[in-house]
Amino acid sequence: MQIDIKATNLELTPAIREYVETKIGSLEHFLERFESRDEIRVFVEIARTTRHHKSGDVFCAEASFPLGKKLLRADHVDEDVRMAIDKVKDKLQQEIKKYKDQKRPY
Repeated sequence: MQIDIKATNLELTPAIREYVETKIGSLEHFLERFESRDEIRVFVEIARTTRHHKSGDVFCAEASFPLGKKLLRADHVDEDVRMAIDKVKDKLQQEIKKYKDQKRPY
């Protein structure tokens, strides 16, 4: 699994990069069956949505990757960048499980 990270309106520190790679990389064991065909590329974008928000900074995390003929995507907005990344990981995990259930022969 290859993870491409893009930061918008904030500095992508090594700590944030490592956090994203750890969290999103943990989804790899759900994708082992699909990765045998070719390597999966996950695109992750982390952004600071506003600088003048009343409650401080607001961060948005978004991740997407193609799986078969379908594009799996998740996003979340939160006041903490790590919480936004955690929620995106959880949503992607649900999307992967849904996709697996659709592909399972009965």
